[in-house]
Amino acid sequence: MTAPTEQRVRDLRLDRRALRAERARVGWWRRLVRARLDLAVAQVARPQTLGEDVAFQLPVDVGVDVPRPAELAAVLTGTPADELAALDELRALDEQLARYEAGVTSALSDTTDQLITRLALDPEATTACLQEPIGRG
Repeated sequence: MTAPTEQRVRDLRLDRRALRAERARVGWWRRLVRARLDLAVAQVARPQTLGEDVAFQLPVDVGVDVPRPAELAAVLTGTPADELAALDELRALDEQLARYEAGVTSALSDTTDQLITRLALDPEATTACLQEPIGRG
């Protein structure tokens, strides 16, 4: 029969694993939302054309690789009006994700503190548990 201390350590390790995975997922979503924000802003305030200001400073073989303005513009699909409307929504979503990410990070930190405390209080009882694979039950 598994001792209560060992079971609690196992549960805390599982909780930490789940929270680390959730933190990674929310980080991925935040990167996607911020990338979408960057694209929305670029659609409204387009970057300057490449190569025009430095055409005579570049070697010819480099200058032929400058993408045409139409090729670059094709990356920014949609209309500026649509993108302006999306900016507030995207910013609000990023703020919501930031709050959620902070909560997940805080929960992970709390769980880690609990695990460290549990291990410090009874290291002998938990050593065997750490050798076993993580799994509930």
